[in-house]
Amino acid sequence: MNSYLFAVPIAPGKTETWKNYVKEMTGSRNEDYKKSRKRAGIRTEQVFLQRTPQGDMCVVRLEGDNPIKSLETMIKSNDPFDKWFRDKVLIEAHGLDLSGPMPENESILNYFETPVREYTGSGKSR
Repeated sequence: MNSYLFAVPIAPGKTETWKNYVKEMTGSRNEDYKKSRKRAGIRTEQVFLQRTPQGDMCVVRLEGDNPIKSLETMIKSNDPFDKWFRDKVLIEAHGLDLSGPMPENESILNYFETPVREYTGSGKSR
């Protein structure tokens, strides 16, 4: 499973609008939201609100086989929920221009508390 993490600004004055759209996704639109993510191949989605001196940001963590392709699938989809998500959340609340490809991230630092076990070839790890 692959991860894709990104931060995207929330358009000035749109934080409450954005929060309301997220509430719809976890409330009245929840079944459509789940179907959308499953259809796109997203297995995990976490969304955080980060308040910064430069303005509010949305920090997103996606997991799936190919999260960037999953995002592109949702952006191009004609499904009614995906259109709603694209128009309301991505364009209105975030002010995104969706005409280009999703940017790739460069991994700079990874820390894992649990050490990776060495495979001995005998079916056992040490």
